[in-house]
Amino acid sequence: MEADGKNLRRGWTTGTCAAAASKAACLALVSGRFPDMVEVTLPGGQRPSFALAMEETGEGFAKAGIVKDAGDDPDVTHGALIMSTVRRGAAGSGISFKAGKGVGVVTRPGLPLPPGEPSINPMPRKMIAQAIAEVAGDETDFEVEISVADGEKIAEKTLNGRLGILGGISILGTTGIVIPFSCSAWIHSIWRGIDVARAAGLAHVAGSTGNTSEKAVQAHHALPEIALIDMGDFVGGMLKYLRDHPVPKVTIAGGVAKMTKLAQGMLDVHSKRGLADLEALAKVAAEAGAAPELVERIAAANTVAEAFALAGRSGLPLGDHIAALAWKTAAKALRDPQIALEILVYNREGRLVGQTPFTPSDHSESLPLSV
Repeated sequence: MEADGKNLRRGWTTGTCAAAASKAACLALVSGRFPDMVEVTLPGGQRPSFALAMEETGEGFAKAGIVKDAGDDPDVTHGALIMSTVRRGAAGSGISFKAGKGVGVVTRPGLPLPPGEPSINPMPRKMIAQAIAEVAGDETDFEVEISVADGEKIAEKTLNGRLGILGGISILGTTGIVIPFSCSAWIHSIWRGIDVARAAGLAHVAGSTGNTSEKAVQAHHALPEIALIDMGDFVGGMLKYLRDHPVPKVTIAGGVAKMTKLAQGMLDVHSKRGLADLEALAKVAAEAGAAPELVERIAAANTVAEAFALAGRSGLPLGDHIAALAWKTAAKALRDPQIALEILVYNREGRLVGQTPFTPSDHSESLPLSV
């Protein structure tokens, strides 16, 4: 694929690496030798090959490791050593999975795996089982322990702790392939966050565009961490999932620039998807009662933040008007009378500069501008 005129190299998921390591370890366990290269089958039928980064045998076990190559994706697990230790299991036990050092354990309901299970997702489990079957045939009684070097430290850069996955990273992947700069992984983490919040019985979740707005909305509503959804730029991705997996109250919190883009109809508020329209923002200011001189200055501002600062110095409640327009965009994505939607707009310092009250998201009448 290409981005900004550059060819971007695809990579492999932790699930693919775990499957390759498991196949190599199983081969060593049953035959006494490790392969020079190990080939696995991906869900789409592709068969990539991998070189082993480490191999070890001992009393009743074989262990192999693959270094994850995420291609040109800025993946926090790029370069991680994914290891599999394979042992024979009890007769009739099938393939069982264990979390080794650096792999997390599920502790909360709502995820694809129940509490107590190692965080090795369903598709990687299928890939590992298929890889072992390619070696052992009908002999399927094996214990597979997946571990990741420095997995505990890597997990600190993920949402695992918030989701209740403790002790390390998750072994993930639905296709086996990492597509550079794909939004799918982030959107899936949004979905899992909503699933965990619903399973915990929470009646209110808050999606935030960044760290400043997340801290601010948590303090504003005294929310537990499990209620916080790191939606980033993917407002639409969060709202569309909530439409099918509702909670009674939803807050969208974000900075002035991203909330202005939401107000202007954008459900993906990344800068690459388009910039906020300052002339349109100036028109909103005029409708809010700004003097002509202020309208001109807002239209000529360098950034949305500067425009909001100009409005603030003039006492113009621009944030409330932007919040009301953002509510309308978001409500169209939800369209559920059982979901009450709120918008909170924050400046760079985390100060609330605009808001709407919680209102059922199927309401079409005009919103009050502030609580």
